[in-house]
Amino acid sequence: MKKILFLPLFQMPSGHHQVADALMSSIEQCSDEQVVCKKIDFLSYWNKPLEKVISTTYLKWIHMMPKTYDWIYHHVMYSPAKKRLMPPHQLLMFEHKMLRMLKEEKPNVIVCTHCFPSSIISRLKRRGLIHIPVVNVYTDFFINGIWGKRGIDYHLVSDLSMKKELINTHQINSKQIFITGIPVNEDIRAYFSGRPALKKHILISGGSIGLGKIKGFLKQIKPDSNYRYTVLCGKNQKLYKELSSWNHPNIQPRGYISTRSEMNHLYEQVDAIVTKPGGITVSEALKKRLPIFVHSALPGQEQINLQKLISEKLIIQLNEEMPLEDQIASVLENEPEVKGILNKMSYFENHQEKSAYEVVLNLLNETPMLKVQPV
Repeated sequence: MKKILFLPLFQMPSGHHQVADALMSSIEQCSDEQVVCKKIDFLSYWNKPLEKVISTTYLKWIHMMPKTYDWIYHHVMYSPAKKRLMPPHQLLMFEHKMLRMLKEEKPNVIVCTHCFPSSIISRLKRRGLIHIPVVNVYTDFFINGIWGKRGIDYHLVSDLSMKKELINTHQINSKQIFITGIPVNEDIRAYFSGRPALKKHILISGGSIGLGKIKGFLKQIKPDSNYRYTVLCGKNQKLYKELSSWNHPNIQPRGYISTRSEMNHLYEQVDAIVTKPGGITVSEALKKRLPIFVHSALPGQEQINLQKLISEKLIIQLNEEMPLEDQIASVLENEPEVKGILNKMSYFENHQEKSAYEVVLNLLNETPMLKVQPV
């Protein structure tokens, strides 16, 4: 029996967990041999009380001081290693804890879906302290400066520009890089063309915790609207209760959706999505060929995703100063415009080289046994 260890960060729902869950599900379904997939939040393993403090502080920070968070993200996370203000992966205590965890778990392959554990493991591998094959699975449309580059066996990226960056900037061998897209659950089926032709249905999402400038747009919607809206509130009960209290005939709030099959069913009922530029939601919408409108972006990684997706012409950024439905109609009621967007989505998806789970399984079959040396 072989074991694959998945390393996201934090306990709260996030794209890092969703990517890990999607890969685990695909591997368990497609592997011909018995494979154990285990997911560990390294920060909780290191210090569970601290993880709760950090995750809570993180959410409050984004809400209360978004500009400060964005500045810190760019100078700590996104900047090159030599210019970074505080390189956390160099703290020896993290390395000791990581080595201890790997000795306990004895994985055959490690899959990093967050940059922080990737950075620690990269350092350990470059120092010759571990010899376990490692895969980076990038969960955004860019590569920040924290991700480990050297010592990583395979890099799974979303598009050609990321592959070129790893080759040209970090001197990674092209044979170690695969364009897989950001992995999404197999229950999110490929493009479905059977959407209803009557009153168009728009999905509005704020991610798993219902963040973003949703209410400002929703307040513009009139009872005689030409569109109907389903609003995903995630685990934001305050937002769900407020929208429910409106009793709006064209707005239906939904709570947290726990299964991707249910999410897939919802995708197949809608004509477009209004969302934040999170890696998972955008990747699912690309797979379903849904026109993507962006209502807002959280500071940090989503702001960078936004600029990348705009440059690729894969999304439409909404203007807060203009009526929501006028902006949606200018696209959805323009057949050539919709066709052009869908063609760009198809081009993006069709340039993927391999499935992420296949890369991990291939590496699993080539892996040597765990060799951990003391620091």
